[in-house]
Amino acid sequence: DNHTTSPLSLSSELPYQSTRKRKVRKKKNGVITANVAGTKYEIVRVVIGEMGFVKTRDEDETANLIWSDSAVQQEKIAELRNYQRINHFPGMGEICRKDFLARNMTKMIKNQPQEYSFIPRTWIFPAEYTQFQNYVKELKKKRRQKTFIVKPANGAMGHGISLIRNGEKLQAQDHLIVQEYLDKPFLMEGYKFDLRVYILVTSCDPLKVFLYHDGLVRMGTEKYHPPSDSNLSQLYMHLTNYSVNKHNEHFERDETEDKGSKRSIKWFTEFLETNNLDVSKFWSDISELVVKTLIVAEPHVLHAYRMCRPGQAPGSDSVCFEVLGFDILLDRKLKPWLLEINRAPSFGTDQKIDYDVKKGVLLNALKLLNIRTSDKRRNLAQQKAEAQKRLYGQGSMKKLLPGSSDWEKQRHTLERRKEELKERLAQVRKQISKEEHENRHMGNYRRIYPPDDKTLLEKYESLLATAFQTFLAGRAASLQREMNNPLKGMKEEDILDLLEQCEIDDEKLMGKCSRQRGPKVL
Repeated sequence: DNHTTSPLSLSSELPYQSTRKRKVRKKKNGVITANVAGTKYEIVRVVIGEMGFVKTRDEDETANLIWSDSAVQQEKIAELRNYQRINHFPGMGEICRKDFLARNMTKMIKNQPQEYSFIPRTWIFPAEYTQFQNYVKELKKKRRQKTFIVKPANGAMGHGISLIRNGEKLQAQDHLIVQEYLDKPFLMEGYKFDLRVYILVTSCDPLKVFLYHDGLVRMGTEKYHPPSDSNLSQLYMHLTNYSVNKHNEHFERDETEDKGSKRSIKWFTEFLETNNLDVSKFWSDISELVVKTLIVAEPHVLHAYRMCRPGQAPGSDSVCFEVLGFDILLDRKLKPWLLEINRAPSFGTDQKIDYDVKKGVLLNALKLLNIRTSDKRRNLAQQKAEAQKRLYGQGSMKKLLPGSSDWEKQRHTLERRKEELKERLAQVRKQISKEEHENRHMGNYRRIYPPDDKTLLEKYESLLATAFQTFLAGRAASLQREMNNPLKGMKEEDILDLLEQCEIDDEKLMGKCSRQRGPKVL
């Protein structure tokens, strides 16, 4: 990102547009194509142009990259070729719809209450209306009063949100999400604010998550006071949504970094440092919140993805990726609380700060994805090779005939073991190659899953196992077996050791002289 450039008006004629138009009708080999008919955001087209991608016709479904503002149908994902990329995963709605997020989080809280303490207490109406009323009665007995925030189950952009203190007035029949209101937020210059944190998920098989080390600080436009009967309707004070506050006359569109109602997270971390607050803890707390939330989504997303791509080998390139917008509130102890997740975060650029941050989010994401001109050619060659294998029966193991001897059974078991190990070795080497590319092209992203810290990784894997047991109990048996496969966490050298042992055992069975085990070339 070049922060020194002057503010750009995206409605004006941009130089990249005329050059793109000349290329629209010419689609040559050696170019990366992008279909951006599904987006209304000009910044997406700007970034596509900067990456050197060629914009295709709106109806072209063969482009390397397909960008859509809204979630896509599973059928569309199923029809994609292996060389293509689309910016949504199936199943991600399980954490992006407020009611689904609440339902899934409640299940994880029952299993891991200590690890999932970053969600305000939540009830889904009408199903949990009775539990909510019982809670209100308990508060009354203790002479305590709490404020609740009421949201439509599938709402967005602050529409239909209200605050109440008298929970008994709520009706049972409405489809609502009711949450305890966090009434002690961290304030900036007396204003409440939230953070829009951008997350890139490049794969669900295996799960790979990156956090963008910048984002937006979105402030309320009236000074904050704890909720009371007299100020409950003052939404400019209590809500931090940009879509709400931009209508207030006090909304400041200041283009300097340290002023205005919208600022950058980069500026906020500098503010924390200046006030001797722990910035590294701030980022690690945010990272944990994000990873634990995506762990809740992973069983749903992986299951849905496998349903869409049934023939795709585990560990092969994902045709899906997703840029998510996490909305996070900090309390006065700087503890992050998850408010909601947007699977179609706005890439509108009303201000220069939007342009700078969002351009960086998109540009860095596309560099990380490593879309290459050779992908299409390689995919076609692979399809041809697989068709020949099927035709001539190559690569498929001979079936064990009934009445086979013990020797034949042992050889067959060894052959199967070797095939499994070779397949896993190829996957591990492919992942190593991908990680090397990611490490060189991360830009302002940081890989937060899998983490480098082994202890943290073990904790996440334990939570992931719990999530699979919770959400896929009695379903997707093959996924359950895969999760428990001992080869899953093995490194290249360990697999090579096992392969060599298989070769030695095979030679013994064949009556050959057994060779000494020695060092292997990695």
